Amino acid sequence: QVQLVESGGGLVQAGGSLRLSCAASGPTFRRYTLGWFRQAPGKEREFVARIGWSSGWAYYVDSVKGRFTISRDIAKDTVYLQMNNLKPEDTAVYYCAASQNLAATMRNEYDYWGQGTQVTVSS
Repeated sequence: QVQLVESGGGLVQAGGSLRLSCAASGPTFRRYTLGWFRQAPGKEREFVARIGWSSGWAYYVDSVKGRFTISRDIAKDTVYLQMNNLKPEDTAVYYCAASQNLAATMRNEYDYWGQGTQVTVSS
């Protein structure tokens, strides 16, 4: 069992930055890949980035490369998503998720989900 709790969302102007946090707990989460997804109103939930907890290897969707950085703090059992140069199209609810598949990018590959945190980027 894995528990995930997101925080750090908010309202920011275009070009600004936010850092999302995902606190992970449970006896097995360190074996998982931790990922971030987002869902805008009326749209499908889409993959944003993932990181292997053990390896630290990161992977991003093309639309956020160079702007977003995923990282993890092993001592704090927390995964971060640093979001820079935010755009209005980044507005969405952001979800943290955990998968046993090290290369997971699809929603149905993730077994555990947080409750989500709202990010709103104004133009």
